[in-house]
Parts: sequence; C-alpha cells; structure tokens
Amino acid sequence: MKVAVLGGGHGCYAAAADLSEQGHEVRLWRRDRAALEPVLRDKAITLVDQHGRRAVPIALVTGEIGDAVRGADLLFVPGPAFAQCDIARAAGPFLHDGQVVFLAPGSLGSIAMARTLREGGVRAQVRFAETGTLPWLCRKHGPAEVAITMRATRLPTGVFPARHRDSAIAVIRAIWPSVEPIEDALSGALMNAGPIIHPPLILMNAGPLEHSRNYDIHNEGTQPAVRRVTDRLDAERIALRVALGYGPEHFPLSDHYNNDRWMYGDSHQRLVESGDWREPIDLLSHRYMREDVEYGLALLVSIARKFAIESPIASGLLAIAGAICSSDFLQTSPRTLVRLGLAALDEQRLRALLHDGWSA
Repeated sequence: MKVAVLGGGHGCYAAAADLSEQGHEVRLWRRDRAALEPVLRDKAITLVDQHGRRAVPIALVTGEIGDAVRGADLLFVPGPAFAQCDIARAAGPFLHDGQVVFLAPGSLGSIAMARTLREGGVRAQVRFAETGTLPWLCRKHGPAEVAITMRATRLPTGVFPARHRDSAIAVIRAIWPSVEPIEDALSGALMNAGPIIHPPLILMNAGPLEHSRNYDIHNEGTQPAVRRVTDRLDAERIALRVALGYGPEHFPLSDHYNNDRWMYGDSHQRLVESGDWREPIDLLSHRYMREDVEYGLALLVSIARKFAIESPIASGLLAIAGAICSSDFLQTSPRTLVRLGLAALDEQRLRALLHDGWSA
C-alpha cells in the first residue's frame, strides 16, 4: 500500500521505518528540510526494537508534500494537534477522492482538518479517521534513528464522515490489523489517552519538573495521589462518552497500568524500563501542555459544558494549566466546540454532521 507519512516526530519516524519494513511504499515528508537531511541523505531510518538495530530503506524522503500525497492510499498524520490544520492546508491541493487521512491521535482533528479543506475550496472526497494513541510506544534516539518499545494491540478508531466507516477502516486495517471500528470521529476523539494521562502528570509534578531536568513523570512522577486524580479524570471522560450515547468498550486508562486490555497491552512497566521518557519538560511549551491540555482537555471541558455534564476534575486541571501559562485555555484553544464551529448544534444535528459530513 502507498502511505504518505506527514511530519517529523517520533511517530512519523516509527511509521516510516516500521511500515517500510512491512513492505509498504512509504513516502516520508517533513517541512523542516535541515532536520530531514540525515534521512534524506541515506534514504533510510535506523530502527531499534526487540529484533535489534538495523537500517530500513524508505521509498521516498521529501520536503515537497505533493510528492508524498499524490497517489497515496493513506495519509498518516501522527503529529501534534496544533499541526493538523497546517498540514491540511499544505496537502489540500494534492488530495484526491477516496484517500484516507489517519490521525493518531486526533482530538477531533478530523473535523478541524475537514473544515480547513472545505474553507480552502478543496472538494476532494477524503475520509478522516482518528484513534486514541500512536500505534507504537516510540522515541527518536537521533536525527535518523527511532526506537519502538511496544506496538499497539488495539486501536479503537472513528471515521468522519461515519457513513464511509467501512471503506476507510478497510484501508487502515490493511496496514494496522489492530484497528477496531467505533461509532464516529467524536467517539474516536474521546478515546484519546493524552488529555487524560498527561495533564495530571505534568501539573501535579510541576515543581519537580521546573527544578530538575532529570525527571520521569511516568516513573517517580506516577505516585498514588496522581493516579487517584487520573482515575477521576478518566471517569469524567467515560461519563461523557456514556452521556453522548457511545457504547463500551471505553478503554479505561486504569487498564494501561493494571492489565493487558489497554491499547498497548501491559505497557506501563515497559515504558518506564525503557528510560526513553526521562526528558526535560518545559511546562510552557511542551506538547503535553500545548496539545494534551490546550487542545485535548479544553475539548473535553467544552463538550461537557455544552451538554451540561459535570467535569470538575477536567475543569480544575484546565484552570490550573491556564494559570501556569497565563492563559484561559477554554477561550483561546482552537479545539473547543465554539472554535470548531459546532457550538450551535444540538445533539441530533451534531450526530448528523458526524455521520454525513458537510457535503451530504
């Protein structure tokens, strides 16, 4: 299958190497040509996993997005939510009917990207899908090297518009058999683990993070008090899913810590043992704040307020994060229902949009 991997982060390099090794034709695009140069020069990425360390050739490495997108069956976009609309604008002129754009995860980026294309005059009939996490636990070890700690065993995935769910899921499953279809893109957005696991970890460890660069929020930062808050926050996410009529399975985050039912299986201990998540975290700029709080958590709170569903933990964490960043994220986030243009829709009209899209 022809796969365009769009971006330059951990997930993009893992995708390029892993999918190339599986026999897919991968086109890797990255906007930052200087950062791409080591991969561009060798046309390969070094992959490190349980099978060892080896160089994996990539079919096409390019700084021109059109070269990656034209003729691709699937566009894989694992980058941060704040990059999604820019990627949509850049890729828009080269899209064609039937392509699938897969966000991992999304934070309702499917709606944001589709709206961006529509407002830009792009009429290609593209299907969007989003899931709850990356297909890998992975970290880059260098400018052309990526380590994969674990591969996802379950990827609950929603499609926009949902009327094209079966055809879109078939394309994605040809690459990731672990994909499990769920109701729609909003259901997929409410599977996103980042806005649940990361806000308590960075906000309740704010002091140690500002004091020390040698700190792992997933190891010494994951203490019982933090876990109790995380469990309450996740309960609010699940209550929101239930109130909106989404059925189980809800993939409770407690499974990430306690058993093998979660998206990566029994993963928390492997994540800690790898040491790859011991990193400096700037609370003002890190992706955990600017994506998982400013986009993901703000989305959860905006949905809860729209439908009068209690969310005291999510609202409180969002307020604390805003104080740290001197901002009101519920007002400034690009990913609230207001900013997505969905605030005026009642539940019935929202469901119709999620199923049919704008063009039906």
